Amino acid sequence: AMRASSRRRTSAFASRCAALAVARRVAMDAGRRAARRGVEIALRAVRHRGAGAGARAFASRAADDCATAPRARRGGISTLAAGALGVCGAMAAVRFADGDWAEDAEFAAYGAATPALRALDAETAHDVAVAALALGLGPRRRRRDGEALRVEALGTTFSNPIGLAAGFDKDARAFEALLRVGFGFVEIGSVTPKPQPGNPKPRAFRLREHGAVINRYGFNSQGHESARTRLARRRDAVAAEGDDATAEPRGVLGVNLGKNKLTPEDNAADDYVLGVENIGEFGDYIVVNISSPNTPGLRNLQGRKHLSGLLRKVLDARDKNPGTAKTPVLVKIAPDLTDAALRDIASVVKSEKVDGVIVSNTTIARPDAIKAHAHGDEAGGLSGKPLMEPSTKVLHDLYKLTGGKITLVGCGGIASGEDAYAKIRAGASLVQLYTAFAFEGPPLIPRIKRELEECLARDGFKSVQDAIGAAHRK
Repeated sequence: AMRASSRRRTSAFASRCAALAVARRVAMDAGRRAARRGVEIALRAVRHRGAGAGARAFASRAADDCATAPRARRGGISTLAAGALGVCGAMAAVRFADGDWAEDAEFAAYGAATPALRALDAETAHDVAVAALALGLGPRRRRRDGEALRVEALGTTFSNPIGLAAGFDKDARAFEALLRVGFGFVEIGSVTPKPQPGNPKPRAFRLREHGAVINRYGFNSQGHESARTRLARRRDAVAAEGDDATAEPRGVLGVNLGKNKLTPEDNAADDYVLGVENIGEFGDYIVVNISSPNTPGLRNLQGRKHLSGLLRKVLDARDKNPGTAKTPVLVKIAPDLTDAALRDIASVVKSEKVDGVIVSNTTIARPDAIKAHAHGDEAGGLSGKPLMEPSTKVLHDLYKLTGGKITLVGCGGIASGEDAYAKIRAGASLVQLYTAFAFEGPPLIPRIKRELEECLARDGFKSVQDAIGAAHRK
């Protein structure tokens, strides 16, 4: 009986081993089939130059093969790994393809992945996105921007007026990838002279149903030295390219300067002067950020008493440095200004011959709908859709006060081509966004550009340049 029982156990064990071997072989074969299928689809897509819809479907078809194949529990190459290899092969093939369909496929894939970041808290999601972009993991624009979107401003040519505001790429880690996404310009920073951690966490809160975020980061920064190293690499790469007329436009880069929290208010100008001297040479323009609500006393620098002297020192430092002598300097202001304060700012930027103004930073105001939200009482600056109307009003008023003679950058609440168009009509030569990009991901950028072109055509404007300040013309 014991021998019979032992034979049965041995037989059962052998049967399980045989079954496992068969399952492993089936899984490996299925995995290889899925991998081959993904690569074959990708290769066909690469050879195909037709409609984008077919190309957009390739990744999901490869993924379906992986999902429906059996999966090995152990040993060998699992179906999941092999299938993933197939999808990676497909994506790699698309990455190096230049057709419009490849752009559609890449942006659709990254758009589909964006909601996964919302499962993370706001700051962690932001850090993951920046890290991925720093590794080059972002979609690449293939289509050239239309002539209607071209803007001449700040002494340079912008292929389109849609920029990424400061705060996303604080330490100049991902700006190259962001420019490849299709922004006309990207602004890094705010960068402070010395590294500082910013305010305690948590310090960023989504108000998703309002398309808004409240943050109190407090100029968390790795400092000038860290940013300088990364920015220098970009300058060297641009120099190596030379005047290659066939090269894709690299886009315009802004450098946004902040002050350290522990720097006394009376010495604030020194931090901005250091910024000009240390990293100003790497920017196509320089921004003096005196309007963040998250650094104590910073907004006091917007008053006439401080602003005139501060800007004079910054402009003097710029003029004395051969690397920055011709670099435009802009100042970034708050939306929470009285009429008298805005008039003072207009007077100072005109008298000091500042090149431009960014309107605006985040707001400390809380509309009733925001107050009712669970995070509505969090301290910090509110950005996103609730900022669109108040920031556009300040922009409109400043355009009038400056007679349309100073370049204005409209920032705050932009989430569509219509929003960008409203800023342009109010007087902005260029616009910036951030919060909507954080919510919607890369597909937002080609959509906004497409919608802006439609707005221009609808109202009979041949270009963005023709529409600037249109709301002020009878």
